[in-house]
Amino acid sequence: MLSSSSSKPSTQQLLQSADLISQGAEAAIYKAYLRQVSTSGLSTGHGAVLEALDPVLLKYRFHKHYRHPSLDASLTRQRIAGEARALMRCMRSGVTVPGIRMVDVNEGVLGIEWIDGKSVRQLLPGGAELEDISELEEAGEMDEIHENGAADQIADYGVSRDALMDMIGVEIAKMHLADIIHGDLTTSNMMLRKQTNDLVLIDFGLAYHSTLVEDKAVDLYVLERAFASTHPDSEPLFAGVLSAYEKRMRKHWLPIKKRLDDVRLRGRKRSMVG
Repeated sequence: MLSSSSSKPSTQQLLQSADLISQGAEAAIYKAYLRQVSTSGLSTGHGAVLEALDPVLLKYRFHKHYRHPSLDASLTRQRIAGEARALMRCMRSGVTVPGIRMVDVNEGVLGIEWIDGKSVRQLLPGGAELEDISELEEAGEMDEIHENGAADQIADYGVSRDALMDMIGVEIAKMHLADIIHGDLTTSNMMLRKQTNDLVLIDFGLAYHSTLVEDKAVDLYVLERAFASTHPDSEPLFAGVLSAYEKRMRKHWLPIKKRLDDVRLRGRKRSMVG
């Protein structure tokens, strides 16, 4: 945990006050609350009025001690800036992604809109993660999940499974038409928002700009493999995604389809060779 200090940068102070959600090899995820100082109205007696804002998600790319400090700092700045650029380009192109709330490339922190909802992985059959299962068991809700199935979880959001697959295909198509490659398309990196029931693409840490048909086909192939490995009987699900993607891509679909078939063939050959 970061120590408190009045001389410490405000970004680190924000991290200290935040709640750690998860931590991986490259970054830690926090939930925090940004506050703004109002210069008008009544003060608190200390010269400022604090107004609480909505929660934000902080992605903190912490220092890697195994890398040279200057190299680590350079890579961190590049990755934070690259993810922010990808999100901005998606937003300008109408892709539903979290809004950017703050960027601190020197401290390695990207603050984005907190999405209140569930990942598509949690909503589809076979995708509930162990942590979620434990929480449901403790709450006594596992029997209800087994009885009603994942379809009822999706229905709670006011959409059908087919409609959800359509939304996934449309959002990926809008992203590819903007020449943004996600780089890690899985059902864990898509969320269904509670308030508006719209699909939000998240985690653009591996995203990059590319006009190549190959890169877009590989993006789709990664998602197809994610469906197959995480959700049973996923062929109809992914077929629904591709159907909506095709409609949105229009004339751009045929070359991507041909390349996707090639990528699948290469994948099968690698599996056979081992």
